[in-house]
Amino acid sequence: MADTAVPATAQAARDAVRTVAPALIEYTESVLYGDLWERPGLSPRDRSLATVAALIALGRTEQLPTHLTRGLDNGLTWEEIGELITHLAFYAGWPAAMSAGRAAARVRAEKTA
Repeated sequence: MADTAVPATAQAARDAVRTVAPALIEYTESVLYGDLWERPGLSPRDRSLATVAALIALGRTEQLPTHLTRGLDNGLTWEEIGELITHLAFYAGWPAAMSAGRAAARVRAEKTA
């Protein structure tokens, strides 16, 4: 099951993981994105903001580009992303924020190329 709204890099990552853990990808597509992300309690924009913040705080920069792209598609702006990264420097640590800033800069460069 391929989600056409999934960025190509995210789809490639899912396809790679599917070869060793197909159930994980099934849960990703049906439960995580098919159910959790569709709940009415938070807007997709707010879910993206929370997810990006969690990934930054946890230092999960490999997943960050996909969620930054999703966040932009869900209405986040580059200004908000920059403010979030700066804010989290004081709560999650400078290295986490700097790594997130580098990941965000790469995504922005790809989007403007």
